[in-house]
Amino acid sequence: MLEWLRTPAAIVFVFGVVIFVHELGHFIAAKLMGVYAPRFSIGFGPALWSHKWGETEYIVAALPLGGYVRMASREDESMAFLEGGSETPAAAAGGSGAPGIAPEAKKPRYYDPEGMAPFGPRPVPEHRWFESKSLPARLFIMLAGVTMNFLLGVLIFVGLILSTGDVELSSREIGGIVAVPGADSALRALAPGDTIVAVDGHAVTTWNDAQKRIATDTGSPLRIRTNRGTAVIATLDTGFLSRPGIANVVLTPYLPPVVDQVIAHQPAEAAGMQPGDSITAIDGTPVRSWSAVVNRIEASPGKPLTLTVQRVAGSKEIVVTPEPKSGLSPITQRDTVLGKIGASVKLIGTKKPISADVAIHDAWLASWGSAVLVVHTLKELAVGHQSVKGLMGPVGLAVQSGEAAQQGWSSLLGLLALLSINLAVFNLLPIPILDGGQIVINIAESVKGSALDIRTREWFFRVGLAAILILFSIVMFNDVSALARRLFHL
Repeated sequence: MLEWLRTPAAIVFVFGVVIFVHELGHFIAAKLMGVYAPRFSIGFGPALWSHKWGETEYIVAALPLGGYVRMASREDESMAFLEGGSETPAAAAGGSGAPGIAPEAKKPRYYDPEGMAPFGPRPVPEHRWFESKSLPARLFIMLAGVTMNFLLGVLIFVGLILSTGDVELSSREIGGIVAVPGADSALRALAPGDTIVAVDGHAVTTWNDAQKRIATDTGSPLRIRTNRGTAVIATLDTGFLSRPGIANVVLTPYLPPVVDQVIAHQPAEAAGMQPGDSITAIDGTPVRSWSAVVNRIEASPGKPLTLTVQRVAGSKEIVVTPEPKSGLSPITQRDTVLGKIGASVKLIGTKKPISADVAIHDAWLASWGSAVLVVHTLKELAVGHQSVKGLMGPVGLAVQSGEAAQQGWSSLLGLLALLSINLAVFNLLPIPILDGGQIVINIAESVKGSALDIRTREWFFRVGLAAILILFSIVMFNDVSALARRLFHL
């Protein structure tokens, strides 16, 4: 029963936390700027739970696919729509243009005869409207949501890095070299099996030493001395041939092909793989590193593979069919389908704690790198170099949440951090019903010196809504197609 509940609980947790943090940012900023915020809702539709504290009603609604903070506005109903609220206030416009309770209107829940609309007959003072605030104050409110999402990602990464620590790999052997398009000649002098002896003239004793030297030393070219000779690599400032790119992506350490964890309900478990299995061959071809195993599995989506594994009881052959999974190639940034079986490698090394300052630094780099990757993907989509087939929607994210929950808290929190950062970047798109669109509109109104007329704002909202509906239709089609392939092996 608990196993059955794990996936829906993970979905509610991931979506709920991301939405709550985003809306909390808007809410806190609005309060700090003196904007009246009568409603804070997680989810849309009918309220499952609500309570009023102070001047704000807090709601948990039935559809947990978003949330909103209702702020007092010159155009109250437009603002409700903008923030995601579908409710129609039990209010009538007062003489000042602010909402007030009409004598014949049905009294709302939490009615207060001395309260402001929508809870009482008093109109909202103009100085409490969103539009009454200065442009910097309005921008602060609108940017607070995405800022909170980004900071959530950073904090989660900090916690994960601190809890995991650093595994120092004593071996300096190169396990694999990721194929980067156009970089073959630059990396020709290196090969899997080489042992790194020195970097830029400095001797290294562990893989961690070599990785740090490659990533943090300055200057070009990069000189890596191995047991076979010296590789001279002309590095770039950015990309996979930059020093950080070579250290963290291109070169991977040698790890014995020993399984550490088998994820429930994945092909590896279905095939009978066990933690501690040492993979010695695939389809009769010997393999000696985890990188070789991963390369073969990823290149065989949907194709049965015979794995020879060594156990205490002796050698055994198991047949596993890697599950095809669509995604974005980290190297080519193009749509690709890779095979996955749901097994992780056993790290052989010495675990060492990480200081808080190092964890914060590494978490910031990881978060910023994730945000840059999202921006790059959006750019590739805009110019037509990236297909929309790789986009994932709520169903795909739900599936990933369930899989992450099966792998444990670290995987689930890692997914939460990435989703929160992705949401932060996506919300900055200049689409009218997103934060980015509202920022553009507010700046345009400040430059113009007056508010946009109602017809113009409605036109902006309709265009923005149409863009979101088109995007939602695309990602839902992708999600359903991927789910069908997963269930029926299409």
